[in-house]
Amino acid sequence: MPGLKDVKEKIKGVKKTAQITKAMNMVASAKLRGAQEKMERFRPYAGKFAETMRDLSGGMENGDLPLMEVREVKKVEILVVTSDRGLCGSFNANIIKTAERLRKQYEAEGKAVSFVTVGKKGTQALKKSGKLRVHFNDIMGSFQMFNAREISQNITEAFLNGESDQVDIVYGRFHSVAVQKPEREDLLPIKPVTDGEGTASGKAEMSGSYTYEPDPGEIMEVLLPLFLNVQIYHAMLEVGASEHAARMTAMDNATNACKDMITQLTRLYNKARQAAVTSELMDIVGGAEALKG
Repeated sequence: MPGLKDVKEKIKGVKKTAQITKAMNMVASAKLRGAQEKMERFRPYAGKFAETMRDLSGGMENGDLPLMEVREVKKVEILVVTSDRGLCGSFNANIIKTAERLRKQYEAEGKAVSFVTVGKKGTQALKKSGKLRVHFNDIMGSFQMFNAREISQNITEAFLNGESDQVDIVYGRFHSVAVQKPEREDLLPIKPVTDGEGTASGKAEMSGSYTYEPDPGEIMEVLLPLFLNVQIYHAMLEVGASEHAARMTAMDNATNACKDMITQLTRLYNKARQAAVTSELMDIVGGAEALKG
C-alpha cells in the first residue's frame, strides 16, 4: 500500500488539475457564446447566397465558366478544416479520419489525392501522409473573410492550372453543444442545379422566374469566386464554434474524472492512515505486553 505522503501529494496534484480543467471549461463556454452567435448570424447569409447561385446556375451548362468545368477526375484535392489547438476530445480526430477515409476511397478508384489543411491539428496529422500541398496554420483563433479568400484563391488557381480536377471540403459541423459531426461537401467544380433537383427538395414549385441584368453568365463570373469564399468562411465558422463546444464538453468530463479520482484517492488515504494507526497501536500493545512479561 502506498505511503500517506504519496497519496496526499497525488490528491493535491489532482485537485490542481481539476481547477485547471474547470477554468478551461469556463473559458471555452465564454468563447462558445461569441463563436456560436457569429456562426448562426452567418448561416442565413450563406443559405441565401447558395439559393441565389442555384437560381442563376439553373439555365447554365457545365463548362460555361472555368470554375464550372467538369473534367475526367484524375486528381482530387481535399480541403481539411480543423482547429489550431487541441484538448477538445475527438473532434479533430474525427475530421482527420473522415479525410483519410475519403483519400483511401479515391485512391482505390485510381485517383491521385492531395491535401490542403486549415488548422494546425490537421496539418500535423496529414503531413505524415506526404500528400500535403499547402497548409494554413495559426489563423483559426482569429480568422476573417480575407483568410477564406486567400485559401479560396489558392485552391482555385490549382484547379484552373490543372493541378486538381475536383476539390472537396471536410470540416466539423456544429449541430449542438453536445454534437459536432464531420461533413464532406463539393467545392469545385461548381455544378449547376437542375429543375429536377429543385423539385426533389420541394422548393422548385414555389420559386418564381427572375430576369437578371446583366446576363446571368456575367453575374456568375463575378459571384463564383465570392461563393467559394463564403463556403470556406462558413466551414471555418462551423469549426470555430464546434471546437469550443467540444473543448467545453471535454474539460467538463475531465473535471468530473478528477473528482472521481479524488474520491478514490481519499478512500485510499483513509485506508492507509487506518492501517498506520492500527500498526502503531499493535506496536504499543506489544510493547506493553513485553514489559508485563
